[in-house]
Amino acid sequence: MRPLVILLPVLALLASATLLHAAQPSCMPTRADSEGPFYKANAPERSRTGKGLVVTGTVRSASDCAPLADARIEWWSANARGEYSDEHRATQVADRQGRFRYETDIPGRYPGRPPHLHVRVTASGHRPLVTQIYPKPGQELIKFDFVLVRE
Repeated sequence: MRPLVILLPVLALLASATLLHAAQPSCMPTRADSEGPFYKANAPERSRTGKGLVVTGTVRSASDCAPLADARIEWWSANARGEYSDEHRATQVADRQGRFRYETDIPGRYPGRPPHLHVRVTASGHRPLVTQIYPKPGQELIKFDFVLVRE
């Protein structure tokens, strides 16, 4: 009977540690994707480079899901004809709650690739994220959170 007396407090401790861990929020980091050959630093600050596709969301930290205020978001994509141009490049800064809203033209097909938007997200204390977003045919609104990993 003695082993049971010792085992019960240990089980209670393990259960409470599991519940405590489950109560700690964490977010799955956003999957990285290739930068591609058309990235250019220092795109103009703006939240719109066209009309027809809106991307909204929040930049968050993977460690606790906290919003990352003032995260820097860089966008670049092909125009409707599938050509990359400076008109479809933008830099914006997320607000104090990590939120952003970006509007652009629906990207055309780049040879050999489905329509996509490139994005690079940086925030203090976190590793840069480079990824891509793939709109579905006819999609006009994409809700997408960028989740960054701490350095």
